[in-house]
Amino acid sequence: MYTREILPPRETPIEDGRPLAGTWTKPFNEVNLLSIRQPYIIPVPWWLRDQRIKEWESFIVQDEHYYLDALFCNLKLYRIVKIFLYNKDTKEQAFFRKKIPFRGWHLPRQLANSSIDHRSNGFFFRIHNWLEANLIRLDLDIAASRKRPSFTAHLEYDMAGPVEPMVVSLLFSGSRSMYAYKAMGSVRGDMVMGGRHIVFDPARTSGIVCDFKGFYPYRMHSVWCSTLGFDAGGRRYGFSLGENQTRETYTNNENALWIEGRLTPLPPVRITYPEGPELEWIIQDTEGMVDLSFTPALPVKDGLNLILIHAEQYTCLGLFNGFLLNSKGERIQVHNLWGLGEIFSVRI
Repeated sequence: MYTREILPPRETPIEDGRPLAGTWTKPFNEVNLLSIRQPYIIPVPWWLRDQRIKEWESFIVQDEHYYLDALFCNLKLYRIVKIFLYNKDTKEQAFFRKKIPFRGWHLPRQLANSSIDHRSNGFFFRIHNWLEANLIRLDLDIAASRKRPSFTAHLEYDMAGPVEPMVVSLLFSGSRSMYAYKAMGSVRGDMVMGGRHIVFDPARTSGIVCDFKGFYPYRMHSVWCSTLGFDAGGRRYGFSLGENQTRETYTNNENALWIEGRLTPLPPVRITYPEGPELEWIIQDTEGMVDLSFTPALPVKDGLNLILIHAEQYTCLGLFNGFLLNSKGERIQVHNLWGLGEIFSVRI
């Protein structure tokens, strides 16, 4: 059975100017990758180092009727906001995308009590990371368009116990790293879409929130699979699995399974799509703890091509089947559970 060392909390994932590698029990008080002394072989001014740090925060919310995915990504030369809502009963879907070039908002360096907001023509969002109060709040307000009704949401993630996060610092090289915080909790809130009022009951609604920062390579490539729901016994569970370009992924990685808030760190996985990403994906590990398939149902392709920038994102909502093992060796069956698969490739 796969295990790894879970370290006690610390202030920051950087020590004496060098990034650490490991998995921790709680989020850091601050994540400032600019405090890494020399991330590149040659000296680089701070403003250029800051341009190389990419960051994003993402939110998933699901109950028996709706699936919501929201992404707020800062690639420094431009920002991306994407929001996708799917009604599983009516098959109705709403997709919003906004690209904000050049200077703009930065994501906070700590989650204890920090906020970020942005307002532009027909769009507003606010994120309040407030782990001191065991809450994370997301507010959205999107004006109607020809293809999409108006959309307003106020969502609160309850991060009170038991909520065991996955907090990791992973190395690309000796001096360049990435950080990830992932946690799952119940969600309460309200949405209004096209004049229709939707209420999320925390007893039946779950959410995963993720926070990433990193000195990612110039050619960045990552694949993720995430979902959440309730098992046959009524227990709240979810998982988030990823493949990235960090080294030594066996000792530490970002793969996590939660059951009733309890964390099981998972081994590295291999995510393949033998007949292309539009057809079945296979997600497996070498320890026998992860054996899943993912069948895409609603693909969304997006991209950006400029002289110095190339970005491709393939996001699809679909169905997971298979099983996972938790740290006690219990098999968690996954049957036709709606979730998300994402392929993210960037050259910037």
